[in-house]
Amino acid sequence: VNQSGLCRSTLHIIKFWNKFSFRRNQSLSTANYHPNLNNNTVSMCGIFAYLNYKLPRSRRYILETLVKGLRRLEYRGYDSAGIAFDMGDENNNNICVVKKTGKVNVLDKEVFCGRDDIDMECEFDTHCGIAHTRWATHGEPSDTNSHPQRSDVTNEFVVIHNGILTNYKDLKTFLESKGFEFISETDTEVIAVLCKYIYDNKKRTDLSFRELVEDVCKELDGAFALVFKSRYFPGDLVATRRSSPLLVGIRSNSKVITDHIPVIFNAGSDRATRSESPTQEFQRQDSLTNIELGVDNDVEYYFASDASAIIEHTDKVIYLEDDDVAAIKDGSLSIHRLKRDKDDSGVRELTTVKMELQQIMKGNYSYFMQKEIFEQPDSVVNTMRGRVKGGEIVLLGGLLEHKEEFRRCRRLLFIACGTSFHSALATRQLVEELSEQPVMVELASDFLDRSTPVFRDDVCFFISQSGETADTLNALRYCKKRGALTIGITNTVGSSISRETHCGVHVNAGPEIGVASTKAYTSQFISIVMFALLISEDRLSMRSRRQEIIEGLLNLPNLIREVLSLDDQVKDLAHELYKEKSVLVMGRGYNYATCLEGALKIKEVTYMHSEGILAGELKHGPLALVDKAMPCIMIVMHDSVYSKCQNALQQVCARQGRPIVICEKGDTRSKSFAARTLELPHVVDCLQGVLTVIPLQLLSFHMAVLRGYDVDCPRNLAKSVTVE
Repeated sequence: VNQSGLCRSTLHIIKFWNKFSFRRNQSLSTANYHPNLNNNTVSMCGIFAYLNYKLPRSRRYILETLVKGLRRLEYRGYDSAGIAFDMGDENNNNICVVKKTGKVNVLDKEVFCGRDDIDMECEFDTHCGIAHTRWATHGEPSDTNSHPQRSDVTNEFVVIHNGILTNYKDLKTFLESKGFEFISETDTEVIAVLCKYIYDNKKRTDLSFRELVEDVCKELDGAFALVFKSRYFPGDLVATRRSSPLLVGIRSNSKVITDHIPVIFNAGSDRATRSESPTQEFQRQDSLTNIELGVDNDVEYYFASDASAIIEHTDKVIYLEDDDVAAIKDGSLSIHRLKRDKDDSGVRELTTVKMELQQIMKGNYSYFMQKEIFEQPDSVVNTMRGRVKGGEIVLLGGLLEHKEEFRRCRRLLFIACGTSFHSALATRQLVEELSEQPVMVELASDFLDRSTPVFRDDVCFFISQSGETADTLNALRYCKKRGALTIGITNTVGSSISRETHCGVHVNAGPEIGVASTKAYTSQFISIVMFALLISEDRLSMRSRRQEIIEGLLNLPNLIREVLSLDDQVKDLAHELYKEKSVLVMGRGYNYATCLEGALKIKEVTYMHSEGILAGELKHGPLALVDKAMPCIMIVMHDSVYSKCQNALQQVCARQGRPIVICEKGDTRSKSFAARTLELPHVVDCLQGVLTVIPLQLLSFHMAVLRGYDVDCPRNLAKSVTVE
């Protein structure tokens, strides 16, 4: 499409396209799928709970454990925080709730310095406490809207929630008609009040806490992770999830006798229809199947949204599946389900988390983002460890069974959001080159909005640092339903994407705590490069090209260290730019995605307007923005589009622009047009994006610090984007 019909770039594409003919095929029907009606819309909050059984702990220890757990999860939400714990001695079941607007340190001060009615030395043989850090969705950040939410003024039931209920207004109207009053604007309060309503109107006197929660969950639409506590069931804790991550950590001096926990399926568990009462009774089949931990049964349980919150306590975890109900009663853990899915294995595995505590600490750095930028020489080594070897060998064990499907497929689709989308865009050209197959890179939200046709012989990649991104997960389920082969590329073992895809690659970048993704981007980049090398290994015509790329990969850690040595130069540049209101980042070819990613980093942490621009489009509008007052960063590397980038550079200079140029060492031509330069070492063209993005990561970090912002927790954002 071109207004004049004379655009040279468009004419070149027409000539190229005319060389090929493409067949059209009927896609699988999409008539019965409505992605916007999918109930996988989850808010970004952090859940943590701690239960000690027959293991004496002081209240100080319990509260410190809860608050420390929230600190580990603060990247998931930091509008407000709260905890709930037993108030008196073990004969007093009253629950105390403390909630504060702001970050976890505000809650910390309130709990340990602002309350005189809390006896810190009171000791409990058995106790359970729950804690939550919030990212506001329903209602502005306030003490009242913070979690835990309660059922009434006496805190008979309290609940913490990560999610969004789509039918909370209907439930709230129903409960108000029964005389209940609500004090918050949240959807979560409805859950706590519903617990009380069902308990007060129970038809069985022996209704257990777990059965009560199951009755509540039958009435909930939407997506959630929930942990419940009640004064009527002291020492018991019940948790459940639907499309939101939740895991259970276990620590005990006794040995766990099994690594596989059978799931208990309740009989007569068809979902109640909306015409049925919330208190409708259904038949259950109880079981004694649970974790037995020895004679004394001294045990501690930790519930969390993320393994980083519990790794300092235990490395033994169970990842709950959708609609699991985990119940702890008398120190024993059992996992229940109301219905059995055809794909359900019927067991939950007790896995060992391979994560070190030092990985989630700042060490000698002031911020997590800074630490993670400087970890990239090591993180890329970990991504390639055991996968890239000398010669022409690239091994990706998770994909080996499907190599022939990759080679025979109709097309490759890479579906992601944000930074993960940019990693796919950055490597698309190489995948096209080595696979000789059509490659589509899609934003997950737009992919779903268009109800994009998907074929059985498509191969679909889903990229997400957390493995829990809502739009990417919905796109995964959309493609899987249509019979496509699905592949996950994630940084989180046990995440929803890693469990629901047919196969995948774990990028092994290590925990990433800073909200702005840095090392995960470069590890995702390298993972896709390794995939391209894997599927082209049988092509003799590409042997020299593959060898060049493999050598580049093996030398990449040293080159990254060399780029990081420019930190002082980048910091000086940040001093010149941090007061600006806008910045443009331009490039093309392999570095267009770098421009988008660099601009995104600047937006995320500095709150400065920034725009990544394809240099080939400069004369189609963006050139109007260029003048002597507009900061322009241009990426000009020695590759196939070097001469075209030189043209763009000269056009910027002709409009009195003063470009800051990221170029290769010794590029005197580019330096002659630049106001400032950052010179990078040479690397094979397809790996340039790993090096060129690092100065932009450093620049965004330093500008944010100079502006006085919290780099690790930028406003309105959270790390795990599990909301549509």
